[in-house]
Amino acid sequence: MLMSNRDRPARLHYMAYSFRVLQAGDHVVCSVSGQKIPLEDLRYWSIARQEPYASAEISARAELKARGL
Repeated sequence: MLMSNRDRPARLHYMAYSFRVLQAGDHVVCSVSGQKIPLEDLRYWSIARQEPYASAEISARAELKARGL
């Protein structure tokens, strides 16, 4: 039987402009909101913290918090 990656979180390594799939899945979970993000919709992440974000606004808030602002 083939294993399906549907409805399973992926584990990724975030790099500049792209990411590498370490463990197959169809989504990641936003580290701030907890929202599921389909891999094809993933646009925002932190390379330094290796965290995915659901939107630009959430990404900016996380960056400000990390800098203590």
